[in-house]
Order: sequence, then C-alpha cells, then structure tokens
Amino acid sequence: MQSKAIAARRSAPSMRDIQWQNYVVYIFFAAVLVFFSVTIGDKGFLSVMNLFNIARTTAMITVIAVAMTFVISAGELDLSVGSTAALAALTCALVMQAGYPWPAAVIAALLAGMAVGSLNGFFVTVIGIPSFLVTLGMMQFIRGVDMRVTYTNPVSISNQTFNALFGSGNIGGVPSLLIWSVAIAILGHVVLKYTAFGRAVLATGGNRLAAEYSGIKTRRIKFAVFLMSGAAAALAGMLYSGMMQTARFNFGEGAELMAIAAVILGGTSLFGGKGTILGTFAGSLLIGTINNGLIIMGLDVSEQMMVAGGIIILAVAFGKKPAT
Repeated sequence: MQSKAIAARRSAPSMRDIQWQNYVVYIFFAAVLVFFSVTIGDKGFLSVMNLFNIARTTAMITVIAVAMTFVISAGELDLSVGSTAALAALTCALVMQAGYPWPAAVIAALLAGMAVGSLNGFFVTVIGIPSFLVTLGMMQFIRGVDMRVTYTNPVSISNQTFNALFGSGNIGGVPSLLIWSVAIAILGHVVLKYTAFGRAVLATGGNRLAAEYSGIKTRRIKFAVFLMSGAAAALAGMLYSGMMQTARFNFGEGAELMAIAAVILGGTSLFGGKGTILGTFAGSLLIGTINNGLIIMGLDVSEQMMVAGGIIILAVAFGKKPAT
C-alpha cells in the first residue's frame, strides 16, 4: 500500500512544475524587460512614451490573438485573419471615401470580416474540410481580393474622428489602441472563463465526442468561433487603418503567425481544450517588447527575426509539459 502511494506521488507532477509551465510567459516577459532595460535603458526603453509605443504596435495582434485563442481552444486554426484585416480596412476606407459617415463604414468593415468568418465556419463545420486548408486557401483568396480592389493603391482616410478613435488618438492621455486591446482582452477573458459559451469552446476542443454526448452543439460552437475571428480581424484592420490614417492591401501580413505565436506562448494548447486570454495578452506584449527592444538596439531585420524566433522557441520549449 505504501509503495503504491510513493509511486503515485512520483508520477504526479509537483506544484513547482505546474506553476512553471503556467507562468512561463510571464517569467520570460519579465526577463526580457530586465534584459532590455539593462542593455539599452539609456535609450529610453522604459520611458512611458516607448511603453505606449509597444502597446500601440501590438494592439492589432492582441485583438486578433484573443479571438484566435477561442479558435485554437476549440481545436481549429484560422490563417485568414491577416488578409481579412486588410479587407476590412479597405472596405472601411472605401465606404468613407464614397461619402458615407464613419459609423456606416465601421459596420461595413465588421460585416466584411464576419462574412469571411462565416465562409470559414461553413466549409469547416458543414462541408467538413480541415480548418488549416480552408483558412490557408481563404488567406490567399482574400489577399488577392485586397490587391484587386484597389490595384494595390493605398486608400487615404481623412476622417479625423475615425482616426482618433481607432488608432492615432488618446483618451485621457492613454492611446486609444491600448484601450481597444485591453478592453477586448478583458471581454475575451470573461467570456472564455466565466460563461457557458467559453466552457463549451473548451469542451469542444478537449473532446468533441464527449462534448456532443453532453449536449453541446460542437458544430455551432466552431462556427461561432470562426465568426468571432472574422469580426476581430475586421476590428484589427480598422485599428491598422486608424493608426496609419490609410488602408493598404498588405495590412496584416504575417499577423496570423504572430497571433498564433502569442496564443501558444500564453499557454493555450495547440490541440484544443485549454485556453487563457490573460496568457495570450502577455504573449502578445512579449513579442512586441522583443521586436521593440531589438529595433532600439539597432539590429537589422534579419537579426531581429533570428533573435525573436529563438526567444519564442525557448519560451514554448520551457513551457511545454514533459512527455510521460
């Protein structure tokens, strides 16, 4: 009897291991902050202006990554978010250019993003095509549409109310982009952790058959998360255009990979069933902080990519549970 108890204690993970795996993104984030503050602190890395700059440049990835957390937690993947963001930005700009007020342009952009999300959800849940293939094809298709709509020409946005609200403005001294990202992260955290829908998302990704036996409409859940992803990508596209005061076909290039990296860094399981919005938010800030610090250090683009990629790999490796 005593030997069984000892064996059980040996096989069970210790509290120290569990805490390390759950908090690795925060540990790496703190380590990166300390490293850059020591090495380039004299260049204003920890200044309020630079910290706000990090928050502004990561806001779009954060918004996309929050929705991506739901998608991945449900056991799926969405690679079309970057091109969808560009489509929404162009839609918004063209509607305002046609003389319509900015609220109508915002609605049109959201509808464009939700239309892409609905198509993704339809092909995955009704037709039964794997989400990786569907969204990969949709990414290429929508990017082609983005280029065709304006023939790769930028579309300027002169409405200062829109630009201030969705990108370049401040509210009470706080950048509007930071407010958007924090608000979306809080909303996503509450929905995923404290609502029946959030529990259904995690159950769907954890064990689809078991979820269906318990009465969860898993196909509806998966369709809903793709719809959310499309809407979030549309919002990110408007944040891009508000910050740049223009819309371009290449907005969001690589955003899907950055968002997935932020989600996985934050502790969400790539295989579904486990998700954390707070971890995703920290993962997004970690990536933005690394990029910002490397730029201030004067590294060229190739060196930035190598160092940032290496740090991300190390963070994921340290946060991975050992095989049993």
